[in-house]
Amino acid sequence: MSSPISSSSGPTARNPERHNSELKTNLRGLLWLTAVSVAWISIAAPHAQAEDLNDYPTSARADYVFACMKANGETQELLRKCSCSIDVIASIIPYDHYVTAETILSMSQVTGPVGSEFRSTEQARLALQNFRRAQAEAEIRCF
Repeated sequence: MSSPISSSSGPTARNPERHNSELKTNLRGLLWLTAVSVAWISIAAPHAQAEDLNDYPTSARADYVFACMKANGETQELLRKCSCSIDVIASIIPYDHYVTAETILSMSQVTGPVGSEFRSTEQARLALQNFRRAQAEAEIRCF
């Protein structure tokens, strides 16, 4: 049995109109499939981004907002600014990087060799640098 593509004596070779009709039908099907695929991607993409941006637990966001308000003042306006700030940070760095930076900040306050490890390593310095960049961006956008 030969393939219709490689055979020139098949039914489509004898009837060019039927061949054109089949091509148009296949093309319509391909266009429809492409349109459905694009629609699916455009629907799914925002949800994936929202999930990526919302990987911070509510308790971590609340802790940040409470600490931010404690440091800056406890007003309704600061509640909005501090909430905005953690949202911006969450859009810039993933939650695990945020936890790492928080841990480094906390542990670097410990005196002695344990705290020194968190103050002096290159990894700690880079993690804090990324976190501080995110905080600076949040301050520009929100305050």
